[in-house]
Parts: sequence; C-alpha cells; structure tokens
Amino acid sequence: MFRVSKAEEDSGTVITIDGQLSGDNIEVVGTCCDQALSSGKPVQLFLRDVSAVDQAGRALLCRLAAKGIRVMASGVYTAYLVGTLNPAGMEPANSSRTGEVPRRVT
Repeated sequence: MFRVSKAEEDSGTVITIDGQLSGDNIEVVGTCCDQALSSGKPVQLFLRDVSAVDQAGRALLCRLAAKGIRVMASGVYTAYLVGTLNPAGMEPANSSRTGEVPRRVT
C-alpha cells in the first residue's frame, strides 16, 4: 500500500506519506511536492507510516530538504533516517519544534 495525502492549511501545505518510498512512488512524491512549492507557501513532508526507503527515496528527501521543504517523520525507522539525512534541516515529528510539550523537571 502507498498513499499520498495533501492538506492545504493557512500556514502552508502538509503532504503525508504512508507506505514505501521507493520505485515509482518516488516520482509521485516529487511531483506532489513540486506542485505544492509552486504555491509559494511553506511545505511540510510528513513520513507517517513509511515502512521502507530505498537509495532513490533517500536522495529525493535530500533534494526536497534542499528546496526548503521541512521533512518530518514518526516512528523509529523514519525518524532515524530523517535525522541522518540532514539534522539541521529535518527533524522527527515528535521533537519539541513540532508541538511536543516539554517535560517538567521536578
């Protein structure tokens, strides 16, 4: 199963990926992101339930981040992958910059 969903929000566009980021799916994701960028609004790519990313998928994520797309991920595998690609430009979805409430130290 592979699914791409796109949500237009006031703050920008959120593209969510479920499935494998490999093979023919890479072109679909790239096209969707390029179309979203053409609006001039910020774009976020959320790897929600991604089970596998091949070398071409990793290359796509690097290219998209270089274009200014914010790449986020949930899950251990994709969060690690996103962190290794470009830690300064991409982050896991559970980081404090994406809305996690900081823990209070007592």
